[in-house]
This record gives sequence, C-alpha cells and structure tokens, in this order.
Amino acid sequence: MGLGKRDNSLILKGRGALTNQVGRFESCAYETVDDGWGAEHECSAPRTTVLIDSSRSIIAQNQSPDIPFEQSINPYRGCEHGCIYCYARPTHAYLGLSPGLDFETKIAIKPDAPQLLTAAINHPNYRCRLIAMGTNTDPYQPIERHQRLTRKLLKVLATHHHPVVLTTKSSLIERDIDILAPLAARRLAQVFISVTTLDADMARKMEPRAAAPARRVRTIRRLVDAGIPTGVLIAPVILSLTDAELEAIIETCADAGALSAGYILLRLPLEVRYLFKEWLAEHVPLKAAHVMARVRDTRGGRENDARFERRMRGSGIYADLIEKRFRIATKRRRLDRQMPELDKHQFTRSTQDNQLPLF
Repeated sequence: MGLGKRDNSLILKGRGALTNQVGRFESCAYETVDDGWGAEHECSAPRTTVLIDSSRSIIAQNQSPDIPFEQSINPYRGCEHGCIYCYARPTHAYLGLSPGLDFETKIAIKPDAPQLLTAAINHPNYRCRLIAMGTNTDPYQPIERHQRLTRKLLKVLATHHHPVVLTTKSSLIERDIDILAPLAARRLAQVFISVTTLDADMARKMEPRAAAPARRVRTIRRLVDAGIPTGVLIAPVILSLTDAELEAIIETCADAGALSAGYILLRLPLEVRYLFKEWLAEHVPLKAAHVMARVRDTRGGRENDARFERRMRGSGIYADLIEKRFRIATKRRRLDRQMPELDKHQFTRSTQDNQLPLF
C-alpha cells in the first residue's frame, strides 16, 4: 500500500460507492493515493459485468422473527441501483468481491432460476407459503431488462397459482402488469414500492440507477389502477438527512393510491458503515458528523445494532419520535392498514412429468 495524500474526488457517474474497498474476508487491502509526481488520478465509471451464479437452489428460507415472510427469491446477487446504504452490500464479500463498487458493477445472475423454482415447488414435500422478491437485491434492477429472470419467475408462480410479494425501486415492474394484474385479481400478488426521498438530486446521489422519486410515485398509481394492491416502503429513513420528508412521502404516495405503508430505519452492517461514511464526507460534508451522531443515538451508541426487533426500527428517543410521526401520518391518510392477505390455498403443482413411465 502506498503512502501519500488520498484522492477523495472519486465520484463516478451512475455509481453510488466511491471506492472498491475489499471485503472483510480478504487478507490484503488496497487504497488509491497521490504519489506526488503530479499525475492526476483518472477513473472512469466501471461497466457492469455479468457473472454466473451456479446455485442449486433458488428459494431462501428465512427464520428471522422481525421479517414477515418465510421464503424469498433473489434472482440477482449485487445490484446496479448502487444505493449507498444497501444492507445487502456485505453479501458480495462471500463471492470474494468488494461490497463497494463491485456490488453494483459485478452482478451474478441465476440463469437456471425458473427451472429451479419449478422443481422446488413441485417437490412432494413443498408446502406453499408466501414468496417475497426484492428482499435483498432489487428484482427489477437495470440488468432485468435484458435477462428477464424476474418475469420468468413470475410466470412460473402464475402457472402454479402461488402467492408473491415484490419490493422494488424500479418502474420496470410496470412491464409485468400483464402477469401481476391477473395474479392480484385472484389475491395472489401485491407490491411495495420503496421510496427514500422525494428530492431528485438527493436520490441521484444516494440511489444513482434507481427510478427517480416522481417516477416511482407514478408507478404506484399505474399498479393501483391495474388492480394490484400496492404499498409504499420508506426505506431507509435517515435521520438528519431524509427524515424531514417522512410525512411528505406518506402524503404523496397516499395521493397516488398506495394502500399501506412501512418504514425501516437506516442500518449500517459490516462494510456498509465505512462506505456510507465515505459517501457522507464527499456528498454532504457539513451534515456527515450530525448524521452519524443520530445513527449512534438510535443504535445504543454504536453504528449498528443487529439485534432482532431493533435492527429495523432502532431504539432511543429519536427512533421513538420517528415511530410516532409515522403512526400519526399513516393514520391520517389511512395507510396504517395491513395489505390484503394473499391466498395460498389456490396453489397447484404441475401435473406433467409427475408419473413414472410404465416401460
């Protein structure tokens, strides 16, 4: 590792992370420095690279008591949206890649996902339970336009009348209204659109390749008009940076037809805390210390609290204040209701190829 003055001007167009900090399992770390010879650091925005994920299973089982689903599917590992606060970033370390720029530029796809899902739900021991998509990385990130894995998975679920909930920051979900609307008519599908801020400039810095806030609000309206139950997920709420918009987001999404609302307080697990602090120092330097002070105030004096029941909502007076503001605002606009319960009793297995040949 060289010695010298570090170059902090590494903002890359269309990317959220500033650096490619190595994962926690790596033995060596690398850092860009100015060696004093006067050569300017040149860094072009890295292009997206597609990797193949050869996983033998597609349905992840969840046992966390603070997550309202038991099963989830993530057709992609990594996410081009580049949200700097994404709690899924540390998972890229398991691939020997950086939770920084690698997470948003090296995307692992699961090309066999539709076949794996078909085999899983047709297994004699399979018990139909809600499947959630978009719980880790976004199923409608830009690469989905070409790979269409999410659409193929939805077709499998539709064939078997299987209930599904999707969460996304992308307007690309409108492409699949032709699948989702018939599912919703049978009480088999619902959607949550994630909105962090209504400030387009802030969103461009925090979530560089996600749909603009106004576009997400229009997506809520389009989905609702198509008969698809749609809620808003305000995630994450960032104290001293976006929390002032809490009521405005609820009002705007309620006007668009959202049926329900939820929120998650900012989480900074593992490498995310360093990436996020780096981002704060570059984009909002005058607020950086204040934002991190509020993070510690809601995490028991630490920068992250991974304990169940606290990791999503935090603790302390500031977390309590957010909860009260959210409760009052959602009650006023009737977004404090639960989404309609989905029906798992319509589930059917495939009838083809289930019988062994006689000869």
